[in-house]
Amino acid sequence: MLPSSPAPHGGAARRAGARRVLVLSASMGAGHDTVARELVRRARAQGHEADAADLMRLLPYGTGSGLRAFYRTSVRHAPFVYDGLYRAFLRPGEHTRPSGVPLARLAADGLERLVARTGADVVVPVFHLAAQLTGHLRTLGRLRVPSAVFVLDFAVHRQWLHPGNDACFCVTDQAADDVRGAVPGTHVETTGPVVAPEFFAPAPGADGWRERFERYAPGRPPVLLSAGAWGAAAGLGETARLLADAGYLPVVLCGRNRTLRSRTARVRGTLALDWVTDMPGLLHAVCALVDNAAGQTAVQALAAGLPVAGHRPLPGHGADGVRRMAELGLSEAADDGPALLDVLDRLVTEDPGARERRAAHGRAVFRADVMERAVALTGRSAVPSPGQG
Repeated sequence: MLPSSPAPHGGAARRAGARRVLVLSASMGAGHDTVARELVRRARAQGHEADAADLMRLLPYGTGSGLRAFYRTSVRHAPFVYDGLYRAFLRPGEHTRPSGVPLARLAADGLERLVARTGADVVVPVFHLAAQLTGHLRTLGRLRVPSAVFVLDFAVHRQWLHPGNDACFCVTDQAADDVRGAVPGTHVETTGPVVAPEFFAPAPGADGWRERFERYAPGRPPVLLSAGAWGAAAGLGETARLLADAGYLPVVLCGRNRTLRSRTARVRGTLALDWVTDMPGLLHAVCALVDNAAGQTAVQALAAGLPVAGHRPLPGHGADGVRRMAELGLSEAADDGPALLDVLDRLVTEDPGARERRAAHGRAVFRADVMERAVALTGRSAVPSPGQG
């Protein structure tokens, strides 16, 4: 769930310099909403008023829930379908989508009403269809406050890009370069990912996780396998079996997929988890993360100083993101089972100095506060939107 619903415009006067921020997310998995919650927390901590809204709820006629169900089913059971759609409509190329995709435009009236009701001074999309929507409305002059897109992906696909948006904040310099090349004239900055502060510091819950691992499989180094909020992963049981046979304790994040948890729990020597609320403690207690999506769990691992190995990535932007992370030296690529064991053996046994250098390289990705940069755009709110004048 996102933070509280946006409050009506009005009420107590704002303090001097305070702004109203609307973060536009989407309940597609948990990553976008996790980022939205952290951005809202930061804005409020900085003295601003902030709320988050779910684009899926702004889409009419049950379109949002239908889209979510289709995507969840595709990535869980027919990833080749999503891969085909990604290659046809999302993979980076020479064309952007300057008019906004029709699906996003269905939420235009709802977003206009929401911006008017909240009195938002800036809108911050953290989902690609939301970025299409705000860019479209800015171009038409129907959204008269800045739209600052936070591009979550390491590999930027086309639907993040709309020339109508005022700014794009990116997780790496390479992603920022991709955006500049695709939408010239847009203000682009590298800020790094958005992660809650609890991931950077020693986590109080880590000792409890370590004790649990030791009781379950004494002496075995715990390695975390992530399948995302929806429990979408290829060959997860096979990977868990490979690690268990090699002397590791596979700790599998099954998200909200009960079927996956039940199936994975039957793999000898594997600890299958359902929904985890203490991710900082868990990430500080394991030895490495085996990642398949280059999503929020991966950047949380970087914040925690945890080594990341990319293996069996989800098709589409997951595979592109995992490859980009490895190219940047933020993770290790493992194309098959033997390669994964080689990577883990090296990561788990490397000397403290090498481990600290690796952790420092990962944490160097976190550069600036996206919320501070987005709020700074509000001085441009009186400027005509890109489609005017």
